Amino acid sequence: MRKYKFKQVEKYIELFRKLNEGVYEELKNDNLAKCSEYLQIAQQRAIDLGTLIEDSEGLEHPTVGVLEQFCEELYQINEEVLSERGLSPDSAKLRLDSIVNKIDNSANSEIKQQKLVVFLPYKASMWDSLESVWMALDAEEDTTALVIPIPYFDKNPDGSMKEMHYEGNDYPDNVPITSFEEFDFEGAHPDEIYIHNPYDDMNFVTSVHPFFYTENLKKYTDKLIYIPYFVLAEPDLDNLTDEVIENYRGFVLTKGVVNSHEVRVQSEAMKKVYVMILTEHFGADTRAAWEDRIKGTGSPKFEKIKRMKREEQEIPEDWLRLMKKPDGSMKKVILYNTSVVSLLNQEQKMIDKIKDALEVFKECKDDVTLLWRPHPLIKATLDSMIPELAKQYEEIVRTYRAEGWGIYDDTPDMDRAIIISDAYYGDSSSIVQLYETLEKPIMIQNVDVLEKEGV
Repeated sequence: MRKYKFKQVEKYIELFRKLNEGVYEELKNDNLAKCSEYLQIAQQRAIDLGTLIEDSEGLEHPTVGVLEQFCEELYQINEEVLSERGLSPDSAKLRLDSIVNKIDNSANSEIKQQKLVVFLPYKASMWDSLESVWMALDAEEDTTALVIPIPYFDKNPDGSMKEMHYEGNDYPDNVPITSFEEFDFEGAHPDEIYIHNPYDDMNFVTSVHPFFYTENLKKYTDKLIYIPYFVLAEPDLDNLTDEVIENYRGFVLTKGVVNSHEVRVQSEAMKKVYVMILTEHFGADTRAAWEDRIKGTGSPKFEKIKRMKREEQEIPEDWLRLMKKPDGSMKKVILYNTSVVSLLNQEQKMIDKIKDALEVFKECKDDVTLLWRPHPLIKATLDSMIPELAKQYEEIVRTYRAEGWGIYDDTPDMDRAIIISDAYYGDSSSIVQLYETLEKPIMIQNVDVLEKEGV
């Protein structure tokens, strides 16, 4: 039986105990008619519960047999109550409580509870933020864990939706995919739903399908759980300036955080920042609720990257060709990461910086392989928010790919790029936090410094 349905069983048992107490009180007050009414109500509810269990567990279930005993006991007590001899309140309560305890014990021992959890990633490249949680739940004997990739849309500058994207075919082979179009959220009522996109309609660049906004998802589950798709620089709790707090605020005050029943962040220190910002925004009387809801249990992204090994990665042949020197030895591989935020903040300066960086690495291509992995939402962001830069950026990408001297990585597998590269160069981003975990060299690019003139 599904776990959420078993809660109905528990509610029936709780009702039986309340009716037993009612029978006891009415017998004490010599109100035989009311007492008889309670006994009849209990009998009908026992029949209803028996039907619910049979529908779920099949005919002749042991707990249904105990419910039949309960019905017989209710009938006998009712006959005795209404007879000339009558029945003492203590005797009636003892008999009724005894059989209800048998129902309770039978239900908990004989009804096998099944848990259904659903994961709703939207971008395959962000699956690593949920993967280890899915793997753990999928391994549990009494749990069904479904991965249901959901569609998302790019946005026009006016906020309206453009084309729809669906990346359900881009997940690892070991991850079975369930179609979002075929899954009945209302009928299935998952016990838990996991998400990694907190923005709902607040993102100016993309939006998941409105059905999957957190306000709506809450209707279809007992527990909505949000795990960020990103990791942030760990907060220094002794040096939280207004500027630092403001940088965190945009990640904290999102609908996904506010609407979810549980939020799992990367550390206990990050939990304190979330609680502080949420309490400041919603009032001091809400602190206890946020303390309970926000969990500093760690990011699955760290778990994923730590268990990966370079020799286990499938590297495309055209990548390997660029990674090897003529004598067969391997070049150093530099991961070049360009972020959405830097382009939004620096605009033309960032375009110039990318051109400059590519020119520098091109000169070093005999000894170093550049693996350029731009943030997957850069193009959509520029189209939506800075369309005048979009063509420049697209031309840079087109030229780089056409020249073929470096790797361009637009695959969903960000972790592979981290594992097979030897050092990081680029913007501050969550990738930097993952690189720090592996203790690889990191250099953050300075948009104000250009090595080449005239780019």
